[in-house]
Amino acid sequence: MSNQNTHNVFNLIILDESGSMNSIKSTIISGFNEVVQTVKGVAKEYPEQKHFISLVTFNSLKTTTHLENESVEKLKEISQNQYNPTAGTPLFDAMGNSISQLRKITQTHSDYNVLVTILTDGEENSSKEFNQRTIKQMVDELKKENWTFTYIGANHDVENFAATISIENTMKFEANEQDIKQMFSKEKASRMAYSKKIRNNEDTSKGFYE
Repeated sequence: MSNQNTHNVFNLIILDESGSMNSIKSTIISGFNEVVQTVKGVAKEYPEQKHFISLVTFNSLKTTTHLENESVEKLKEISQNQYNPTAGTPLFDAMGNSISQLRKITQTHSDYNVLVTILTDGEENSSKEFNQRTIKQMVDELKKENWTFTYIGANHDVENFAATISIENTMKFEANEQDIKQMFSKEKASRMAYSKKIRNNEDTSKGFYE
């Protein structure tokens, strides 16, 4: 890919806001705000890539789309008042709806990559629209279209659960401040490496956290 060409990169962050996240609320906010700075830093580091951001938080009471395919400049850090974990974990519904929405947008582009980041501390327990089978099928299809899926989790068997929905790029963390800091540091390095792979026309589908 020539540096004179603009390559679109669509970033989708799906952040669990269910009740079990409350015990690590402060560290999740701090870590997420690190991701905000990382996404903006990547966009500056790779000017031939135009980065867009979609941000969704979810629990069984509501799914909130904070940003939908916006420029990274509109991504802001979150505060204690803006992130309020409660209720259950409809992970499949949050994934299915937000991915479907972004898929409509990417279908109008030809030169692009998509990076989906899921951050949760528990397994699915309350979806009504989507199930494991439909999400797995969706992920399998999109991985053939320059979509990369990553799953960051705590307090459950992260690798096995992610495998049931065809996600191979996983990272597990313990729900404590030190582990979460290390996790977000690794996430930062991986995002930088991902954009470098795009620049060099390398395979981005696997080994995101390697």
